[in-house]
Amino acid sequence: MGSDGPGNTYPGATVPFGMVQLSPDIGYSGWDRIAGYAWADSIITGFSHLHLSGTGAGDLYDILLTPVNSQSVKTTPENGHRPYSLFSHDQEHAEPGYYQVFLQDYGINAELTATRRTGIHQYTFPQDDNSGFIIDLGYALNWDWPTETFLQIEDAQTISGYRYSSGWAADQRVYFVARFSKPATSIQLFKKETAVDGPSVKDTHTKVDLRFATSDNEKVMVKVGISSASIEGAAKAIENEAPEWDFNAIKTAASDTWENQLQKIRVQSDNETWKRTFYTTLYQSMLAPTLYSDAQGAYKGADGHYHTATGYDKYDTFSLWDTFRAAHPLYTLMHPERVPDMIQSMLSHYRETGLLPVWSMQGNETNMMIGYHAVPVIVDAYFKGIGGFDVEEAYAACKSNALSSDHGIQEYRELGYVPISFDHENWSVSKTLEYAYNDWCIATFAKALGKMDDYAYFLKRSENWRHHFDAESGFLRPKDAKGQFLKDFVARDYTDHYCESNAWHYFWFVPQNIEGLQSALGKERFSARLDSMFTYDPYPSDELPIFSTGMIGQYVHGNEPSHHVAYLYHYTGQAWKTQERVRQILTTMYAPEHYGHCGNEDCGQMSAWYTFSSLGFYPVNPSTGIYLIGSPLWKHATIQLPGGKQFTVEAPEVDDTHLYIQEAFLNGEALTRPWITHSEITNGGTLTFKMSPTPNLSLWHEVTEIPYLELMNLP
Repeated sequence: MGSDGPGNTYPGATVPFGMVQLSPDIGYSGWDRIAGYAWADSIITGFSHLHLSGTGAGDLYDILLTPVNSQSVKTTPENGHRPYSLFSHDQEHAEPGYYQVFLQDYGINAELTATRRTGIHQYTFPQDDNSGFIIDLGYALNWDWPTETFLQIEDAQTISGYRYSSGWAADQRVYFVARFSKPATSIQLFKKETAVDGPSVKDTHTKVDLRFATSDNEKVMVKVGISSASIEGAAKAIENEAPEWDFNAIKTAASDTWENQLQKIRVQSDNETWKRTFYTTLYQSMLAPTLYSDAQGAYKGADGHYHTATGYDKYDTFSLWDTFRAAHPLYTLMHPERVPDMIQSMLSHYRETGLLPVWSMQGNETNMMIGYHAVPVIVDAYFKGIGGFDVEEAYAACKSNALSSDHGIQEYRELGYVPISFDHENWSVSKTLEYAYNDWCIATFAKALGKMDDYAYFLKRSENWRHHFDAESGFLRPKDAKGQFLKDFVARDYTDHYCESNAWHYFWFVPQNIEGLQSALGKERFSARLDSMFTYDPYPSDELPIFSTGMIGQYVHGNEPSHHVAYLYHYTGQAWKTQERVRQILTTMYAPEHYGHCGNEDCGQMSAWYTFSSLGFYPVNPSTGIYLIGSPLWKHATIQLPGGKQFTVEAPEVDDTHLYIQEAFLNGEALTRPWITHSEITNGGTLTFKMSPTPNLSLWHEVTEIPYLELMNLP
C-alpha cells in the first residue's frame, strides 16, 4: 500500500520501529522511487538495509547486497551499470517481517526478514559455478552520495566495513558486518571499478565480489548487522539477535513480533476492504521512528561524536512536522512503554546540540519543514502521565527552540510574527502559526509546573497568529517587517509564504484557539468558510504542486496541514458534517492497493489519521489528551491497554450508509459532549455509537467550545 503513486512506501522486511529496513532497490533515482522501489518498475538491482517510509526525502539505501551468478550480465546506465534482474509481481510476496521475490534473469529466489538491528537474507540458487554476492558501498540514489567507504575481508565467510555518506543527512555513518552461511572460494575487492589486492580497501566507492559454486536449489543465508557507531557494535547485533543459521525461525519471530503489536487493536467488520486498510495503516504507523542505538547502546550523535544511550533505546527518524499531529498521540495509546525512550532520544539531541530535533535522521538535524514540534510530543506525554524522563530538563529543552534565533524565530519574537521574505521556502505565515501553537504547548507545560511568568509570556506568544489576520480578506495573510499586508493576495495560490500549502489550508491551523479564530472571522462566516473548504474546487488554470493530492475542494488530505479540518464542525455545532466528511475521507483517500495512499505516507502520520478516525475519534489539538468524535467504521473495536484493561468502541449498525451518529454513550451514560479524554480511554470502558443513514442535526449542537485548559486541569 503506497508503493505506487505518491505514497513512497517500501515493501521490504522490518520489525516494529526497527533499525533495519531491508527492502528491494530498483536502482533508479527519482521521486517515484524515493523509497527505493516503485510498483510500476520491473527490475531489481539489489537489496539495501536502510529506507525511509513514505517521505519526500531521497536518502539512505545503505549497504546494497546483490545476489549474482553467471546469468548476471544485464546492466543499465540508470543504475550505474550495476547488474540487475527482471522480476514479476506474480512472483513477489510481502507480509509483516518478510519479503520474497524471484529474480527471473538469475533464477534466484530472494527472501528477506529482519531482527531489530540485523537484516537476514536467504537466497535459493540454481546450479552454477559462479554464484555469489556483491556488496556495493558506492551505490547511491537521489540526494545520497558516499563520502568514504571501507571494506575488510575478515575471512571466507565474513565481510565488515562502513559507509559514510552525505545528502539529506549531512553526516551519516553506517558500520556493518556481513556473515555468509557458505564460504566464498574467491573474494575480490574493488576501488571504484578497479580490482585491488589485499584484505581491505578504502575509497569513496568500494565494493566486494564473493563467488562460490552452488547446486540446484541450494540455499545460502546472509546475516548483516549494522551500527552507527562501530563495526564491533554491528557484530554484536548478529551475536545478540541472530546467532543461529535458521531463516524460518527468524522469520517466525519477526511475524510474531508484528502480531503482538497489531493485535493491540482488534476490529470487527463485514467490510474486508476496510479491515485490510486498517491493519495495513496500523502496520505502517510502526515503521518510524526507527531504533538508532546499537547492540551496545552506542550511536553517532547529532554533534558528530559517539555517545551511549544508557537505560533507554535511542530512536531517530523523527518526522515531527508530520507525526506530532496523530502518530505520536497514537503511540501514547498503543506503545506507552516506548514513549519515554522516544522522549529521552529527543532530549539527547537537545544535550548534543542545545535544541530539540525538528526533523532528525541518522544522528543529523536536517531542519526539514518548520516548527518545534518535539514540544507538543513531550507536553502530550507529560499531561498523559507518561514518565521516564526528567521533567525540568524537558521543560528547558522545550524553551530552547522557542528562544533560539534561526528559522525566523528571532523576528517572530521581536515582531510577533515572521515577516515576508522572498527566499525559497520562507513560509512566513506557516512558521508564525506553528510557532504560536508550540508556544501554547509550552505555556500549558509552564502552568502545570508553576512557572507563571513563563506561562504568561508563552500564552501571549500563542496568540501571535492574530498578527496575520486580515479582516478584509478573512484570511491569515503574509505581512512584511513594516506591518503591511502582502498586496495582490490570492488565497488559493501556492506560494513560499505557506509551507507546502496555501492560505485556505493554513487558515485553520490555530488548534489552541479555534474559538478565537472563529470570533475573529465571525461565526456565520467561519461556518461558511468551513463548508467552502470542501466545495471550492481549484480552477482548471491553477498550478497545483506535487504535494497537493487527495483534494476535496481546497482540502488536501495528501498533506498534513489539512488533517484536523474535518473535525472543526464541532465548533459550529454541526457534528453531523464532521461525521460526513470524516467518512468521505476514510473511504475515498485510502485503499489496500498499491496506489492506496493519496499522498506521502510520511513516517506514520497518514496511517495514524486513518487508525484514529476509523475508531471514531481524533486528537485535533494533539498535546492535550482530548479526542474529538468523528465517525467510526467498526461494529466492534477493542484497544488492549496496559494492566489488562480494554477500551471498546461499539457501533453495531455501522456500514456504508450508516455513517451518522444518532446517540453516543460512554460506559452506559449518554455522552453529552463531542469528545473523550485520554484517561477515559486508558481507564478502560466502552464507547457506544448508535448509527443511522440520516444525520442527527441536534446532536452536540449546543457544545461549540472545547475547554482544553479546563480539561487538562489548568483552569
